[in-house]
Amino acid sequence: MAAQVFFSVSMSLDGFIAPESPEELMGRQWMELQQWVFRQRHFRENLKLGKGGEEGRDNDIVREAYRRTGASVMGKRMFDAGEHAWPDEAPFHTPVFVVTREQRDPWERPGGTTFHFVNDGIESALDQAREAAGDRDVRIAGGGATILEYVNAGLVDEFSIALAPVLFGAGIRLFEGVDAARVALEQVRAEPSSRVTHLTYAVRER
Repeated sequence: MAAQVFFSVSMSLDGFIAPESPEELMGRQWMELQQWVFRQRHFRENLKLGKGGEEGRDNDIVREAYRRTGASVMGKRMFDAGEHAWPDEAPFHTPVFVVTREQRDPWERPGGTTFHFVNDGIESALDQAREAAGDRDVRIAGGGATILEYVNAGLVDEFSIALAPVLFGAGIRLFEGVDAARVALEQVRAEPSSRVTHLTYAVRER
């Protein structure tokens, strides 16, 4: 099977994946949205958050997403937020391609993560990520605007949403501005856990 391009995010019941302002990241609502993943053993180990954590289907899903990923792509907004929040050993452990206008040399971190800064668009970033990933998949890590660019360009094969029992009321909607006339979805899996509902869709051209 050919390597896929995918994304996986947590989303509130009213359709938001992040607060509007980067300053609100790590705030109460965002922490409520993400609390399911912070409890998982694999996530805690990956971010060096200490021993322990839950094991079970949620943990399996987190681990599977990391294991299938050979390279990641992200936007500048996500990188800027994470640059100061991630530990020295950034949690990707793969090459990461940042779509940006900034000219910057690659930034190598302990643990196998190197950030590469791509100045000539989303397709170039994806081409470089595919080459780096080999036979593994490419994950569009975020943020919402970057994910939407890839969806509208027809470059995403599959995505997963962890639908959390949280209401935001405002913020960044995952599908705000989606080209609905072009994008069709096919449900692959729906799997509830005690904390979230995991929804997986294949993306088709309408």
